[in-house]
Amino acid sequence: MEKLRIGIVGIGKISGIYLKNLTGMFSQRVAVSAVTDIVPERAAQAAAEYHVRHLKTVDEMTGDPDIDIILNLTQPQIHHEVAMKAVNGGKHVYNEKPLCAAREEAAGLLRRAAEKKVRVGGAPDTFLGAGIQTCRKLIDQGWIGRPVAAGAFMLCHGHEHWHPAPEFYYKQGGGPLFDMGPYYLTALINLLGPVARVSGSAQKGQAERIITSEPLNGAVIKVDVPTHIAGVLDFASGAVGTIITSFDVWSSSMPFIEIYGTEGTMQVPDPNYFRGEVRIRRFREENWSLIPLMLPGPDDPADKDDWQKLNNWRGIGITDMAEAIAEGRPHRASGELACHVLDIMHGIHDASASGSYYEVKTGCSRPDPAL
Repeated sequence: MEKLRIGIVGIGKISGIYLKNLTGMFSQRVAVSAVTDIVPERAAQAAAEYHVRHLKTVDEMTGDPDIDIILNLTQPQIHHEVAMKAVNGGKHVYNEKPLCAAREEAAGLLRRAAEKKVRVGGAPDTFLGAGIQTCRKLIDQGWIGRPVAAGAFMLCHGHEHWHPAPEFYYKQGGGPLFDMGPYYLTALINLLGPVARVSGSAQKGQAERIITSEPLNGAVIKVDVPTHIAGVLDFASGAVGTIITSFDVWSSSMPFIEIYGTEGTMQVPDPNYFRGEVRIRRFREENWSLIPLMLPGPDDPADKDDWQKLNNWRGIGITDMAEAIAEGRPHRASGELACHVLDIMHGIHDASASGSYYEVKTGCSRPDPAL
């Protein structure tokens, strides 16, 4: 099977792991052809390090016949602009999360892609890792009976303490729900199916944030978005979920995700990663059982201390998309899934503002399991 060729737009903090994995552990399945960035020096450095071409503009990349898929790693506010250029240029596109900043942008992107007969994919792809795929198989096999409820918690005190340029996390398209919520919601949809209705409450914990990371240490950020959001998810299956995301919590002992079934409870590992511990406690058992992971990593490393290959498979989503295009099957980290997640997140904010339920307008298929 001929490998599809990837062009990467945006050489920021997340690009390093994509470049490392796509030119490393996934290089037998896809090929990176070129990179571009609004800061030419960053793109030139990445091109030299990973032995790919440096293109000067997005337009040059979308018109390049040696590129099949655009990997869009720009900031959320310009995801739509770059993705539409890719689609209009006849390229498939895979966006980092969230798919777009606005629901209308995402819907328009999917419509245009359908017209141009190209595909849209979107991060996160952590649900394709061994941790959550093991949970998916256990649920499908009935280990905890029928899922009736779920809880998801992402609680921290923001990114201004470590990120070199954290301001965009506190602007439109940012906040804890739009930054980290896609990991949790995508995992929940993979495990329980799509969401039909949401409600929620959202607040802004602080009007300003002070950056303590370099190089902007001491700079003040004006906070424009809610930083503590509590949502209720009514799944189409009948299960009820709770999700809390916050940049206002210094410490917490809450689990990442738990699924509650008619015959037991499952603890799901951190959806920000690809592996982690899976635990189950069935209704007649006194203790939790640690479940072995059922899916090895890419080129399962002989060195089990190799954290990179064991725990960070960033790029598996676009790799699956490339193979799905070549094989003529649906890809798992689909645009429809990412659009559904975006609709849910906006819906929780809308429900808080209106004081009423939001009926989710979008839908998606539960992704095919990877096991």
